[in-house]
Amino acid sequence: MKKTQSFTENFSVSSVVKKIFITPIGFAVLVIAFIILIRSLLARNAYEIVLSCTALLFFLTLGIIGTWRARKLSQMEPGWKPPYPMTANTNKDTIISGLDPNIPLFFRLHFEVKGNYLPSASSAPPRLRARYYAETSIPRNEISATLKIDFPMSGTFQGEGYCRLRDIFGFFSFPCGHTLHRTLSIRSSPCFGKDYYINAQSGAEDRRNKHSTDEERYYMREYTPGDRFRDINWKSSEKIDTLITRISPDNQEKVSRIEVHLRNFCATKNPSLEELWLLDRAKARLSHFLRNLREQQSSFIFDIKAANANSWEIETEEDLDKFLEDLASLPFVPPQNEAIQASGKTGEIYVFSTACDVGLQSFLVANQQKSVSLFMVQPNFSHREHRDTEPTEILFKRDFLLKGCLLHPRWLLRGKIKPMTVQAAKTEIIYAGTKI
Repeated sequence: MKKTQSFTENFSVSSVVKKIFITPIGFAVLVIAFIILIRSLLARNAYEIVLSCTALLFFLTLGIIGTWRARKLSQMEPGWKPPYPMTANTNKDTIISGLDPNIPLFFRLHFEVKGNYLPSASSAPPRLRARYYAETSIPRNEISATLKIDFPMSGTFQGEGYCRLRDIFGFFSFPCGHTLHRTLSIRSSPCFGKDYYINAQSGAEDRRNKHSTDEERYYMREYTPGDRFRDINWKSSEKIDTLITRISPDNQEKVSRIEVHLRNFCATKNPSLEELWLLDRAKARLSHFLRNLREQQSSFIFDIKAANANSWEIETEEDLDKFLEDLASLPFVPPQNEAIQASGKTGEIYVFSTACDVGLQSFLVANQQKSVSLFMVQPNFSHREHRDTEPTEILFKRDFLLKGCLLHPRWLLRGKIKPMTVQAAKTEIIYAGTKI
């Protein structure tokens, strides 16, 4: 409720600005034309009188035509369909449809998108949030157009899209059509890490689909191409109208349950852009990990836990897609007491964390009886020997401006993050940093 209220307050000023139809250029031209007219009347200069009157008449004509046509377009309902999934640094086209092709001469229809962009779903106050703006001009006699909406890293975008009718001279800009509101989850750009292979028997739980009310199907499964016809249980198949194949209890398919922890903890109240970039890379590595294992074995089931007791069970592709949408909107969370609690299960666990996680070592100690695979995102070292030997994923701050994002000056300050040393059974370090 509070987030929705702040979102509405942020756009209250922009709503007033959108109703102003004379642009700064048009206002300047209007003032200059009036000054010339007054000066020419005082000086009785016929040439200047004709020139200023012509300019004012042309200005007035454009204003009348634009006002009339904008009212005609007030009920236009443009379609704004962002690409799904929305992924950072993909530069995909957003389709704008449902536009009116009947635009007067000397006018063009524009579609604008503006709003608040929260890198890595930062919980920064409204004054610190990045402002985003994108615009496209619709060609004459066209009912659709494309608009490139892109972001340099993962996060959340809360914005609105609307049409404006503008003259080609830049004097007027009339609002028209309905305003569309969108909240988009931007997924992390791909992390091309190395593939990870796990043994399906190591620490995994075998789940057998046995039902007390269906003992007859306990040692059976649905027929798949390649099964022998002599193994088909025709009696059971006839009852349920589905081909059922007999299988031995020793050959039942094993479903491996994999325990994953995303530790999105950070002690900083308002994280810097560097810290948010570390979280973005941790999300990207987790996405790569899940997709990589799903490609190896579709029967894997992932039990994922994050801060604030958030948990997911991923069993199907639909579950994975929904989790990746939620993952894009996960922000940093202050350290909590639950950070030092053991997970309570046996077997191997996989932990994704950053150098901002001050409680990571305590968590590893609490789970020292298990085999822990740690994926750690660290800031890039400042020493020359490490920069040359360790690949670092770099975020260029200038990309924000190039993609239409206006950062608060605070985001441009370099955050002070120290590399963290932790011990785990298996550790993979991912280095990340920012540059201007």
